[in-house]
Amino acid sequence: MSFDRREVTQALIQWIRDWFEENGKGCNAVLGISGGKDSTVAAAACAAALGPDRVIGVSMPNGIQPDRDDAVAAAEAIGIKLLTVNIQDAFIGMEKAIAEGCGELSEQARINLPPRLRMSCVYAVSQCNNGRVVNTCNLSEDWVGYSTRYGDSVGDFSPLSQLTVQEVIEVGLELGVPEYLVRKLPSDGLCGQSDEDKLGFTYAVLDRYIRTGVCEDEATKQRIDRLHRINLFKLQLMPSFNPGIKVAIKE
Repeated sequence: MSFDRREVTQALIQWIRDWFEENGKGCNAVLGISGGKDSTVAAAACAAALGPDRVIGVSMPNGIQPDRDDAVAAAEAIGIKLLTVNIQDAFIGMEKAIAEGCGELSEQARINLPPRLRMSCVYAVSQCNNGRVVNTCNLSEDWVGYSTRYGDSVGDFSPLSQLTVQEVIEVGLELGVPEYLVRKLPSDGLCGQSDEDKLGFTYAVLDRYIRTGVCEDEATKQRIDRLHRINLFKLQLMPSFNPGIKVAIKE
């Protein structure tokens, strides 16, 4: 099936409307806004579906965020409210408390702490504003586990998680998002590297492999397959023990 960006965009807008009708009639869509393509396109899709007055963006720098101007520009382009919560004090406090109670954080734990704090913040803001939290992950990143568990990997609904990076870009352009925002070099803003530098391959290669099964470079193919395999747990519901005891209440 070929990708028709107009058709997919219209279907996405209707899907968001339907989801809110069933799961939060009259509620607001609340999401972290980084100025990257995913949060910007997700916000634009929600604004198209619900109206800009029902979308709240939250900018959450950890001290100084070099590209915060992009978050402001994204919110202004879409016409949504943008709140700012600086998580630096929370990050420093949590880092200090863990160090005192458990020992120094590992580098990976330290990298993943800010996105987990940000998601706690987004949920708090959402609860204060009659909201539902928007997950902003895309299929390409999810496929290779490029998200933080219980950080950016969660939310109440996910408009982009079945779209590849290139497809998200196309939807963003269809929604009228400024091109420089949707084509911005992807970076997690955590470790100082671009996504593609850290992954070791381009999203163009990954997207093609996901949609066609074709990847000419065998080493890259094996790396993608390995990343997908070891990160599948992030995409699945938390396993629970089933004691085999009947539940009498019907859903």
